[in-house]
Amino acid sequence: MTRRSTAAGALATGAAGLLLALGAAAPAHAAGYRYWSFWESDAGKWTYATQGPATARPADGDAIGFRFALSEDSADATRPTAAPDFAAICADVGKTAGTKRIAVVVDFGTPKDAPAGETPPKTAPTTGCARVAENGTGADALAAVATPLRYDSSAMLCGIAGYPKQGCGEAVADAPDVTATAAPKAAEEDGGGPSLGLLVGGGAVLALGAAAVWKSRRRA
Repeated sequence: MTRRSTAAGALATGAAGLLLALGAAAPAHAAGYRYWSFWESDAGKWTYATQGPATARPADGDAIGFRFALSEDSADATRPTAAPDFAAICADVGKTAGTKRIAVVVDFGTPKDAPAGETPPKTAPTTGCARVAENGTGADALAAVATPLRYDSSAMLCGIAGYPKQGCGEAVADAPDVTATAAPKAAEEDGGGPSLGLLVGGGAVLALGAAAVWKSRRRA
């Protein structure tokens, strides 16, 4: 195991442990969590990622997505509303030696998903084609197309393109009815959704991605 992979593993373990602690401290009546979730393309559909973007290594021609939403439970995580259409998103980006292209979709959610006093900066998802090194991760692809990115002191990803301005995966005690406007549940349409609790299976996924980007910025 390399020194780099050992450090990444330590960061991932620490982030997951922090979120588990936060989950234990959250009020028992919390109705859900407001956070950025991470998705991968599979046969033209979005599937909830089973690993964080810091360890996920999409291949050339893949698509990844990030969706901001308020979700009530682990089966209710809302997928990006734009399709994982690599051909359309990366149509004008050619492959070069030593690199790969990854289509990135960032969905800011609906006004009902937004924290108090904020509104989504865009009503439609934004897309970009990231060209990264052949061994690049999902976190590298996000950093290549979406700025600014905001993190908390533990390197958890809290905001993409400046949204939201505040908050970071917090528990929400009085959540609105998100099922009325949310996309169909991933578990029902894609044959599988988050298998872990919402805080760990969603927020922790992005903590892994944030750790990788945070490390790369420190090295730079």
